[in-house]
Amino acid sequence: MIWRAMTEADLDRVLAAAAIIHPGYPEDRAVFAERLALWPQGCRVLERAGGLAGYAVTHPWRYGQPPKLDTLLGGLVADADTYYFHDIALLPDVRGRGASRVVVADLAGMAERLGFPSISLVAVNASRPIWEAQGFAVATDAAPDLASYGGEAWFMVRRLHDTI
Repeated sequence: MIWRAMTEADLDRVLAAAAIIHPGYPEDRAVFAERLALWPQGCRVLERAGGLAGYAVTHPWRYGQPPKLDTLLGGLVADADTYYFHDIALLPDVRGRGASRVVVADLAGMAERLGFPSISLVAVNASRPIWEAQGFAVATDAAPDLASYGGEAWFMVRRLHDTI
């Protein structure tokens, strides 16, 4: 398995994987297409023999203001102060093999090189312990609106620099 840059040709396979991984959190194809167009360097797919096994969609954003689920951004913000993980998702049969650690390390390295003080995300589907194991913690300094993510969602942060 190998992570590579996502292309527009991958979007249908990304949507098919998202339907399996996050059936309770559907997002329109336009959401994935827009994020890919706005910040292609933050979009990856996990390839394996036989096809796509996962994907990552990330971009700069404002700390404590995660975009609502299934919403177009309209553009990146000029005052971005966090690197936002919109979604890092793996098909069930490839979980537990270290693939998420590889892409998180790669994307965290990029975020740090770009000077972002943190990485933030919204954890759903009981994934909080997985993110905690990768250095994220529930943010206590922000209270974002997480209603679009359903009942069990946490805004989490991994500090890269002590400037927030």
